[in-house]
Amino acid sequence: MKNTAFTKIHEEMGAKMVPFAGYNMPVQFKGINVEHETVRKGVGVFDVSHMGEFWVKGPNAFEFVQRVSTNDVSKLTDGKVQYTCFPNGKGGIVDDFLVYRINEETYLLVVNAANIEKDWAWCTEQNTNGAVLYNASDEIAQLAVQGPLALKAMQKLTDANVVDMEYYTFQKCNFAGVEDVIFSTTGYTGSGGCEIYMANEDAEKVYRAVLEAGEEFGIEAIGLAARDTLRLESGFCLYGNDIDDTTSPIEAGLGWITKFVDGNDFIDRDYMAKLKEEGIQRKLTAFKMVDKGIPRQHYEICDAEGNQIGEVTSGTMSPMLKIGIGMGYIQKGMNKIDTEVYIKIRNKMMKAQVVRLPFYKG
Repeated sequence: MKNTAFTKIHEEMGAKMVPFAGYNMPVQFKGINVEHETVRKGVGVFDVSHMGEFWVKGPNAFEFVQRVSTNDVSKLTDGKVQYTCFPNGKGGIVDDFLVYRINEETYLLVVNAANIEKDWAWCTEQNTNGAVLYNASDEIAQLAVQGPLALKAMQKLTDANVVDMEYYTFQKCNFAGVEDVIFSTTGYTGSGGCEIYMANEDAEKVYRAVLEAGEEFGIEAIGLAARDTLRLESGFCLYGNDIDDTTSPIEAGLGWITKFVDGNDFIDRDYMAKLKEEGIQRKLTAFKMVDKGIPRQHYEICDAEGNQIGEVTSGTMSPMLKIGIGMGYIQKGMNKIDTEVYIKIRNKMMKAQVVRLPFYKG
């Protein structure tokens, strides 16, 4: 198991540590529900240093990123971020990731922790035009400071204007006395905030400064368990649950990051266009429980007669709504809003209702 640059501080705080994606990571500090609510109402800080970072540089960088991702990278300008995914050449998804445009010949790709080796192998295999690729995953530490008070708290640590930054933008700035920190208004909670990238050697200094600056706003360290409940309440996909090598972005409701525009000849474009034109047989669908019960991954989704029409990919008890919520692939015709479906929980058919995402707005 690898440690992150923050592991020592987590242990000092008494975090419950678990192995995750090859790293020792804090799963919780004070409890999932209290940590979840802290982010929704105030500010919390997550260690997300296990995420992967790939640099793509040189005169062929744009062409490479445009070809391996479904979104339209030509829409990016310096200081903008884009959510996208790697199509796998077989109609599925290698991974979902973020693209940062530093300049016209420099891009930063931020990939999921569990997929770093797989994604790196995919990128190097697809690099047929001579882009310069560099895997910096082991050199970069990352904090996600999330919640409605996050930017106000972090403004104390920099002279750069961060409270007025637009969603999905970034800037390099002096932050907590450290030069060239990447400060990005992105996140995986749906409650606003930022993600902060720094060199490992600066990590402890920055983390302690973040905790001190956030103290007056009630900042708390947050674990992976609350990260999962927060992202699900907000309707964000988790790779390995809701999307994988067998799911297309069209089926996953990610048509908005799949751009069929002139000049965007991404891998699997023709297949994706055919799916969009001819229609799909199943779609990732959100539901909330009507009966009391908590849906879990792999539970069957059924119709009123007990016929299986899908499978739960993610499910939990919503800490804010106090009801069971979930997502799963449901066959065509049964996934319209307000449709009544049933989740098979311990051999009992529990009523649920198809709903729009996000589950929680706030």
